[in-house]
Amino acid sequence: MNSEVKYATVIKVIGRTGSRGQVTQVRVQFTDDSKRQITRNVKGPIREGDILTLMESEREARRLH
Repeated sequence: MNSEVKYATVIKVIGRTGSRGQVTQVRVQFTDDSKRQITRNVKGPIREGDILTLMESEREARRLH
């Protein structure tokens, strides 16, 4: 397991998910590797341009249907 912290910038807000819409699905781009992008679920207020601190950077969220 990777214990190092990664930083990623939100490049696109995809939509709301969760049983009550409390989670936002976003596409992020890593600051150290500009070619790598993944989809993550974020709880709380978020918008494009925000920087996330990811404790774990290998897992990717499932796509919204």
